[in-house]
Amino acid sequence: MKVEREQSKNLPPVWLSVAVILISAFVIGFSVLKLGVDAHIPILIAAIISAVTGMLFLKKGWEDIQEGMLHGISLALLPIVILMMVGVVVGVWIQSGTVPALIYYGLNLLTPKIFLVASLLTCSIVSLATGSSWTTAGTVGIALMGIGSGLGVPAPLTAGVIVSGAYFGDKMSPLSDTTNLAPAVAGGELFDHIRAMCWTTIPTYIIVVIFYAIMGMKFQGQAVDAQTVETIRATLAQQFDINLITLIPPLIVILMAVKKAPAIPGLVLATLAGAIIAVVYQGASAADLINAAHYGYEASTGVEAVDKLLTRGGLDHMMWTISLIICALSFGGIMERCGYLESVLNAISKIINNVTGLVSTTIFASLFGNLFLGDQFLGIVVPGRMFKPAFDRLKLAPRMLSRTLEDCGTLTSPLIPWTACGGYMSAMLGVNAFAYAPYAVLNWLNPIMAIVLTFFGIGVFYRKD
Repeated sequence: MKVEREQSKNLPPVWLSVAVILISAFVIGFSVLKLGVDAHIPILIAAIISAVTGMLFLKKGWEDIQEGMLHGISLALLPIVILMMVGVVVGVWIQSGTVPALIYYGLNLLTPKIFLVASLLTCSIVSLATGSSWTTAGTVGIALMGIGSGLGVPAPLTAGVIVSGAYFGDKMSPLSDTTNLAPAVAGGELFDHIRAMCWTTIPTYIIVVIFYAIMGMKFQGQAVDAQTVETIRATLAQQFDINLITLIPPLIVILMAVKKAPAIPGLVLATLAGAIIAVVYQGASAADLINAAHYGYEASTGVEAVDKLLTRGGLDHMMWTISLIICALSFGGIMERCGYLESVLNAISKIINNVTGLVSTTIFASLFGNLFLGDQFLGIVVPGRMFKPAFDRLKLAPRMLSRTLEDCGTLTSPLIPWTACGGYMSAMLGVNAFAYAPYAVLNWLNPIMAIVLTFFGIGVFYRKD
């Protein structure tokens, strides 16, 4: 707390902060979008630029910079461990026949016409029940990607639908971390916050359902290659013992999440259940299970479509994502310790004098928080801390601030590849965040809806006298 108080009193000049942010954005954006390289090294270059600037212009010592980096990384230690466990879970679940069974039954039930809307509703229900977008993507999300591939639906579109549904619940469920964090930052009450979010989220959700229904009709006239679907199902049935028992592991994860049990014990139980099923029903050996958990399951069925669906998972598969998260949070820790983003937000908050401008600025601040701090929680906490006095000055209720933070801070985090959420979703769904982002309609439309409704004075809440 002492460090934070000192930082708030000694913020860098706005011009310097803007320069560092723009240079960092250029380095990362040019490298990823123009050069087509992975974001790891560009983010490290941006981190070096921000650290050197802090040491030269702000007289920050290396120990202070290093402490900021380590603090940034520490924010993601639990998500990193969860990511490692999820890699293990996916490998074991494929070995056990759990993922093949989900794909097998899904191909029998869903058609291209209803697939998108059904996937959205399924992910929304699961995420509302569990409060976890990660649980949703790591269970039904993996299965839906396989089903969508079998039905001929493009992978980025399927992934975008899954992300939209998963983050609807992550945003609206009282069991979600972010749903509890946002009102805590704003000084409001949980259920006041949820009721306030309904004003922006429900209209957005209705539009999203209509959009996906129209997109689904594009596939209505497209005859599903029945032979391909049947080949996939027959190959799965030939390679695995498909039965309802194999569906127990994901049910364990969902049940544990609903009961708010810690994530890691739930994943461990699901892994053990999958291992037992793999031995009893699939005839897997101890070596098979260990290799699947470590390196992922490697399918060699002779059917290319099935091999692509099932060759995934494993601890090693998560290392790319984990290294990206560590790079991003090292950069974010330096940015926060030097106060670059805080300096800009503090200056902006002092000149805003109307509700629409304040809500719009807070939304963009949350987006920049996700971009430059690399963590969903910092994308909520830092703008919330900065703009709370401005919301108080305009006599707005705390739920206006908490709702605005979630409208953007929570929803845009999976659209950025180097955040923990973007990295996780990309790893689980096998699609880069930039590829599925245009189709994750809920996630980018909700912030726009929040600004439009505020402009027209709809759903604006003031403090009571």
